[in-house]
Amino acid sequence: MRKNIAKIKVDSDKRRYRRRLSIRKKVEGSAERPRICAFRSNKHLSVQVIDDAEGKTLFVVQTYGKNGVEAKASKEGAKVVGAAVANKLKENKVESAVFDRAGYRYTGIMATIVDTIRENGVRV
Repeated sequence: MRKNIAKIKVDSDKRRYRRRLSIRKKVEGSAERPRICAFRSNKHLSVQVIDDAEGKTLFVVQTYGKNGVEAKASKEGAKVVGAAVANKLKENKVESAVFDRAGYRYTGIMATIVDTIRENGVRV
């Protein structure tokens, strides 16, 4: 469900949410080509691989929690997370995917995640 933008207090979060909505209008995943949605905070990274046709999350790779990858929210951590995502995509026999940057700029950590996935043999 869509949030009410007036309830978001921080201006930078409002701008990111608007960008996120405009990106989601254009990007859609399927079973053959799922959507890779990345989230970053100051401490952690989380990447979901989603099949939008069925509305299911195929798997999640994150830097926190019980099954989390040991990494931080940095470029080195993004390389570890990207490699883990690529390995799981290969296990699920997925050769290509669509990247959803979720309103973040395509530099730094976001670009490193995608570059690492590409280096490991998945078309993004």
